[in-house]
Amino acid sequence: MNNSRQSNIPGTGSKKSNQCLSCGTTENIGHRKYCSIDCRQKLRYTLNIRTGLLKALNIRYATFYFTDMMIIMDVLPYGSSDIFSFIYPRSNGKKPSEDYRMMSAMLGNEWWAEKNRTNKHYLASRHILEQAVRNEPKANCAVPFETKIPVVRESSLTYLKLSKSELNSPELEKIIKSAYRVQVKKHHPDLGGETDTFRKIHQAYLDLVQWAENPSYMNRRGFPDKWFYDGNKNKWVQPTPYRKP
Repeated sequence: MNNSRQSNIPGTGSKKSNQCLSCGTTENIGHRKYCSIDCRQKLRYTLNIRTGLLKALNIRYATFYFTDMMIIMDVLPYGSSDIFSFIYPRSNGKKPSEDYRMMSAMLGNEWWAEKNRTNKHYLASRHILEQAVRNEPKANCAVPFETKIPVVRESSLTYLKLSKSELNSPELEKIIKSAYRVQVKKHHPDLGGETDTFRKIHQAYLDLVQWAENPSYMNRRGFPDKWFYDGNKNKWVQPTPYRKP
């Protein structure tokens, strides 16, 4: 593991916008966040089955992200005002999830070795945290944003070929109507379209018009380009699009 005592290392922040947030590939990614649902789920599964070390270190919040050269896990222990960054070089031909398994296994083994040697939980945790790059809270911050996520059916957006980002537009009703007219011209039964598809498009239009009149949101904590761990829930969540309240 790279133990260089250097804060704000260049290239350890946000990923390129056209890379998968789970594996880093740029192939067939387009404007999507992930190359596939399976890829996203594999990384989340890997993170969630290896939370034992975070619990042992008494971590309140953590983030995981990566570049072409390294993987990074920032942690904020309970009762601490500092962020501890674990930085591990990427392996040739391996995905970030595989490198994370190696890093977490190595740190976990070291924690247990120190715990067995000293018979002290806190000494084992201190031994591991001393291997991290220690940063001020504002450097590589692990404290999450609280975002507002529109509560709307994904299928409604899909049938009208709209994105969630367009739900924030002050011209939303016009955008919905315009998108509906485009799809009607393509899928109306009188123009050779399938009746079932057209019904779904019409229902999507009604759903989105209703949502525009009375929008509803759910709050979610996280980051736009990092996987986020909440110690209270002992659970990792995928990167969350940031939206201002």
